[in-house]
Amino acid sequence: MGRTRKRSTLANRAIAASAALILGGGGLLAVNVYASAGEGWSGWDQNQEQPQLRNTSGQMSTIDCPEVANGLPDAVPDQARGEVDLELARIDNRITDAYQRLAQSREQMRQDPQFADNVILGPLRDERLASIQRIVTAIDRSAERPEGMEALAPCTLRSDDDGGQDQGQDQNQDQNQDQGDQNQGDQGQDQGDQGQDPGQGQGQGQGQGQGQGQGQAGNGPVADDFVDIRSVEPNVRLPRRQNGASTGSFLTDCGRNENGKFNPDNVIVAPGVSNGAHHMHDYVGNQANDAFADNRSLARGRTTCRNQGDRSTYYWPVLRVQNGENDNDANADGGGKDQNVGKIQTPDQVTLNFVGSPVSKVTAMPRFLRIITGDAKAFTNGDANANASWSCTGFEDRQLKDKYPLCPQGSKVVRSFRFQSCWDGQNVDSANHRTHVAFADDDGRCPQGFRAIPQLVQRIVYDVAPQANFAVDSFPEQLHKPVTDHGDFINVFDSGLMNRMVDCINTGRRCA
Repeated sequence: MGRTRKRSTLANRAIAASAALILGGGGLLAVNVYASAGEGWSGWDQNQEQPQLRNTSGQMSTIDCPEVANGLPDAVPDQARGEVDLELARIDNRITDAYQRLAQSREQMRQDPQFADNVILGPLRDERLASIQRIVTAIDRSAERPEGMEALAPCTLRSDDDGGQDQGQDQNQDQNQDQGDQNQGDQGQDQGDQGQDPGQGQGQGQGQGQGQGQGQAGNGPVADDFVDIRSVEPNVRLPRRQNGASTGSFLTDCGRNENGKFNPDNVIVAPGVSNGAHHMHDYVGNQANDAFADNRSLARGRTTCRNQGDRSTYYWPVLRVQNGENDNDANADGGGKDQNVGKIQTPDQVTLNFVGSPVSKVTAMPRFLRIITGDAKAFTNGDANANASWSCTGFEDRQLKDKYPLCPQGSKVVRSFRFQSCWDGQNVDSANHRTHVAFADDDGRCPQGFRAIPQLVQRIVYDVAPQANFAVDSFPEQLHKPVTDHGDFINVFDSGLMNRMVDCINTGRRCA
């Protein structure tokens, strides 16, 4: 039977909110709701012991809020969708503002144990409650009124003191993740010139998270966010191909964002809202993508893809090196204003490969299908939806989801995403942007009622200098954690090219 998504229930989140206590001396959370179990991430072995680093970040604290989108009904009426999306974006803005107040209020919190509750958490709760009530009213006008969403209004403070340990709910969630891409060799992994020397690069990570352990931005990354890839045991497992498998692949070349298209918008989650992501994205493919893009503008947009029949948009948070230098967005939304600082790194290589199913043929994706993989708020949400993999060239049988890799000299940093490969056959999007697509189970089978579609496998390689302090952009309250990495895709393939892709995959050919 297919895997279903596990996410924090309203009851669990309400219990977590009411149980949290603010410590008088430091404003840190006494109850930690970070869950490190996760679905949807490829290559994680529940029984694999992962190396832990000494925690140096106990004084860092952030705001932990239940994800309001998870309380929405599965079907939000079209008449209410615009208002709901707007209120969800406003809620994100309020969390960001509250975190900024928190970051500036350390001294007041030390002097007054009630300061955080009175000045930060109380007003934030009231603002969130007002938005939630407007969401409920909007849905109630044309559909059944959702119940219990008000329980999602309260937020708590929490400390960045788990060091990757699981101290939250659902500790033992299923971690046998979807492996999806049985054609790992089809990913265009150019690893022939890596020149690893096991005796080199020993000092690469020694500069990570030094000083106060808060990174150049003051909110991460920290030393505990990194691990030497050589200390990680191989942990990638692939499902066995069965009769009827679709073994081909289709490679699309859309460049590496050499033209520098960046913005902090997110047209999937926050359409019509500038700076809806509060972090910068790299874009390849469709060049019309911003907060105000719609299907029509995307269909007409220019593309960086070599095959002009692919006007799809592919985007992900930028990766920055925090070396004391800032990029030209140091005073801009999504950049320095949202505590994303450092030099944006242009990928050394970007591979976009569509592959098949280990158990069946695939069917065409509908045009304008939207898929988000990973969770930009996984640090506070828990990582049930985390789906980024971190590794190094030459070590890609060892994958990390909640640590940045320290690579030996001559090896490059790799981040990869295997997108959901099952579609419900009806919807191009859903209220929480997740339930219309799904991951196959451990054997590669789609959940009941879903059909297999070409799976996007995205691999991004960076030539990061040894001892570089690097991190992905994030919402400021997510502290630049690697587990928050995510990727977004909107299918704007011409029907003819999509049909060619499906034919190539189903007949076992490799096409480009």
